[in-house]
Amino acid sequence: MNAPELHQMGVAELATAIADKKTSALEAAQHLLARAQQHASLGAYLAFNEAFTLSQARAADARLATGERTPLLGVPLAHKDIFVTQGFPTTAGSKMLAGYQSPFDATVVANLAAAGAVTLGKLNCDEFAMGSGNDNSAYAPVHNPWDTARVPGGSSGGSAAA
Repeated sequence: MNAPELHQMGVAELATAIADKKTSALEAAQHLLARAQQHASLGAYLAFNEAFTLSQARAADARLATGERTPLLGVPLAHKDIFVTQGFPTTAGSKMLAGYQSPFDATVVANLAAAGAVTLGKLNCDEFAMGSGNDNSAYAPVHNPWDTARVPGGSSGGSAAA
């Protein structure tokens, strides 16, 4: 049986692969960024900051090289666009907030960063997370990757599609 590709691994499996040096945080981040951009037509992501992401991945690899281990160290994760995130615009799926750059991270973003998670990007959502089909984002609807004629569901459709 062949090992699954990085984008097919769950969080725990990817964290183990990174900790066991079967891949690096940098390789995982690069792979998942490329995969997300390859499937941009799904509308799952609203923003990337590749330099920021790769810097975090390199920092995670440096922490791993010192022997540090935490459950999420080096694991790339994306944040729903309702969570303010330094280094990325946060719009809550609304053009009213276009280009907004927060001077701080939301608590969940800060806690994930402290645990060593790497921010991959910002995920699309219904405007202000108010909806049920993720088809009323001000930027673009999100398409279900298994059947693009269907919605991925909920206000977290970007998360589901990613």
